[in-house]
Amino acid sequence: MIQTACPLDCFDACSVVCDSSNPKKLVAGNLVPSTNGALCAHLYKHIHEQERITKPMVNGKEVSLSEALDAVASAIKDKPWLLWRGSGNLGVMQEVTNLLAKEANGAITHGSLCDGAGEAGIIASRGVNRLLPLEQIKKSEVVVVWGRNITVTNSHIMPYIKDKTIIVIDPVKTKIAKMADLYLQVKPRCDFYLAILLSRFIMMEDAENREWLEENAPEFDDFYDFTRGFRIKSILEYIGLSLNDIGDLLLALQNRRVVFLVGAGVQRHEIGDSTLRAIDALAATLGLFGKEGCGVSYLASSKLGFNNPFDVKLKSEPKATTPFSKYSSAIIQGGNPAESMPCSNRVIKELKELDNLIYFGLYKNESSKLANIIIPAKNFLEKDDVRLSYGHEYMQKMNKVYSSDIGISEYDFTQEILKILNKEPIKSEDYYIDFWLKQAVKKDDYLISPVFQELPYSNGFGEEGGDEFEFIDDFYDDYEDIKALTRFRKRLKINKEELWLLTPKSSKSLNTQFKRGSKIVKLHPYLGFKDGDRVLVKSIWGELELTVNVSRDLRDDCAVIPCDVPGVNILTPPCSSEGSMACYGDVKVRVEKVL
Repeated sequence: MIQTACPLDCFDACSVVCDSSNPKKLVAGNLVPSTNGALCAHLYKHIHEQERITKPMVNGKEVSLSEALDAVASAIKDKPWLLWRGSGNLGVMQEVTNLLAKEANGAITHGSLCDGAGEAGIIASRGVNRLLPLEQIKKSEVVVVWGRNITVTNSHIMPYIKDKTIIVIDPVKTKIAKMADLYLQVKPRCDFYLAILLSRFIMMEDAENREWLEENAPEFDDFYDFTRGFRIKSILEYIGLSLNDIGDLLLALQNRRVVFLVGAGVQRHEIGDSTLRAIDALAATLGLFGKEGCGVSYLASSKLGFNNPFDVKLKSEPKATTPFSKYSSAIIQGGNPAESMPCSNRVIKELKELDNLIYFGLYKNESSKLANIIIPAKNFLEKDDVRLSYGHEYMQKMNKVYSSDIGISEYDFTQEILKILNKEPIKSEDYYIDFWLKQAVKKDDYLISPVFQELPYSNGFGEEGGDEFEFIDDFYDDYEDIKALTRFRKRLKINKEELWLLTPKSSKSLNTQFKRGSKIVKLHPYLGFKDGDRVLVKSIWGELELTVNVSRDLRDDCAVIPCDVPGVNILTPPCSSEGSMACYGDVKVRVEKVL
């Protein structure tokens, strides 16, 4: 039996075991207890259902791998080029291509498509984004699932919240919301205001944890003054909740061991960093940091405390709004920017105008179809790697299970291109893998993060501890006044008919990986559409023809298009937030029936 780990972009980062006599038969391993003895369908799709790219291609013709690598080297030699890496595989060795960019004068990207705004807000408040261990979630009494559809994105956490009081805050009544003891169907983009309002009520009622605050966050009186700048009546009307809703939630939170499970959904906006700061401030007001069974769980910094040999200082472009037009060539590694980046029409246009678009990955997708050079990659069973996690503290060696003549690993790709360019070779693959593994701490039979804390923030905040919690003290939101939105309203005569666009994760695929979803838009029946109606969904940035799926699980001011629906990002805006993250949620749409 050979031990490896799931490489997919997911909280769970499951342990996997393969039988060398049948290497594609995958079973749950025991090097990560959170795997809970089962693997999800995405991993099986990754290995068994997807048709791989098996042959290198140059200008539409099959060539040998050496010819394709020569073409890559020629495309980037002495020319401005960019490396754009996706999240198709989260093994640490994926980043070895940064060393190619360093030695061959390339540029890289910074920021993220999904979680950077939230992390920026957490760092501003806590100084560092530490993991909340699964064991602390298990010890809680109340779990608040806030903008996080855990049955889809984090299914292996379900045993840890069994027999808890479950509260769900989400514009869509998800599966976990239907299981909840209390569900608040908040208006999109209003999570900041709800968190601020809750903190204000707690302090109005003298229900804050004053002892904890005086020791860890002594500026709480100033924060209370900040919350008083938001008028209660107008905020309740704006976010779509009542005083009774607020009262029920406050009653459930007080004098209990509470954990907030916060998802990426709440921070997919220009104000995303402020939203996480507001939720953190609510937790601080209740004194939930550094206590058993309490805290705020978000995507943790998986590389926190590690020295990263692939961390390079180079010219860098924001991933969410990458200006491909500034470059002669681009290498797309393990990603699909033509579909996953916002404002797809702009992205596709610029990708088509490149002298050379190089796609380096496993499967055909919208980006590979635009590429003139295609390099097939190795899958995770065909190479060695190391897996960290943003959902738990465990570190896993990903052992090579079998050899294959298909493709090339990221390490070998880097080394071969450097050789063709007559550059100095990088160090051995074993050196880098050992470099990562030697930084782990051994605990029982597990390897864990070198900065793991069983009770995070119990010694204060900041990287070294001892610092105070920093409350949010400034906020500005001008979304409703942006000029582009005003022009859009005038052009389409939009008023009350405009809907918030939500693009949540799908249970059938992983972002733009695997079998893509049907071209549907979910709408509330109040809007007057029927199942099967053909409609045009229009935003400032483009339009998409879809089929209506009527559902009472969403608000009547929302249109839901799962993120795996082909073309959905034609509708989303080309802007980024603090943390250089895509603002997928900052868009409203109009839906018109196709006659």
